[in-house]
Amino acid sequence: MTAEVKPASLQLTERQEARRRRILHASARLASRGGFDAVQMREVAEHSSVALGTLYRYFPSKVHLLVATMQDQLQHMHETLRKRPPTEEDPATRVAQTLMRAFRALQREPHLADAMVRALTFADRSVSPEVDMVSRLTTAIILDAMGLEGPPTAEQLSAVRVIEHTWHSALITWLSGRASIAQVKIDIETVCRLIDLTAPDNEAR
Repeated sequence: MTAEVKPASLQLTERQEARRRRILHASARLASRGGFDAVQMREVAEHSSVALGTLYRYFPSKVHLLVATMQDQLQHMHETLRKRPPTEEDPATRVAQTLMRAFRALQREPHLADAMVRALTFADRSVSPEVDMVSRLTTAIILDAMGLEGPPTAEQLSAVRVIEHTWHSALITWLSGRASIAQVKIDIETVCRLIDLTAPDNEAR
């Protein structure tokens, strides 16, 4: 069973969507070069060939923009993972493999990863729709990797939330230099064991 997450951008016209894509690409390029501080709204507007006022209509602040950039990056990861799904038979191992693939994709762009994670950390209630979409995409990636035959149970969704929190925390500790890639891998593999513990056949015992 696959989880479908439709980005809010589908509500835009083709021209508006093209403009939004240019803005997100410019944001990602600037963040890749210099992290959070390198993403200045005026420069993003110039690099994406839109007026500064137009940029602010799409994204009211830099935090809104960078959280939306993370949403865009996760959407791309989700599509890539669907084309090349994990191959392991065990659901917990599939999820761990999938999250480590996503982690390594972020590892290749550490400045971009740092900028997006900092934006998530700074986000207030005004950014809730964008933050919620990031969470929904991460959940969809995990559920896809689990390969459920039907809807997830409440216990399974709880396990997915804990896995998601752990993945996010591992990303923060790695970016801050407080955890190695090896430690991140151990933490992810450990928390993914919750998938086995919350499997319906396991609960019935």
